[in-house]
Amino acid sequence: MDWSTVIVGVLSLLGTLAGSYSGMKLMTYRIEQLEKRVNEHNNVIRRTYVLEEQMKVANHRISDLEEEVKA
Repeated sequence: MDWSTVIVGVLSLLGTLAGSYSGMKLMTYRIEQLEKRVNEHNNVIRRTYVLEEQMKVANHRISDLEEEVKA
């Protein structure tokens, strides 16, 4: 076996390991960012639900007050 073949093999291995490591690191970062965005979205959905419920209560109170004024 020629030394140049061994050197090329070792360099290929190092390049593959470096590429895999950086790819995994990038994928982990992007997943973390996506999780943050999903959590923000879920928070907005929860707040919207609370606001909708408060609007229903306010509309019922307004309707009750309008009925009292008419009577």
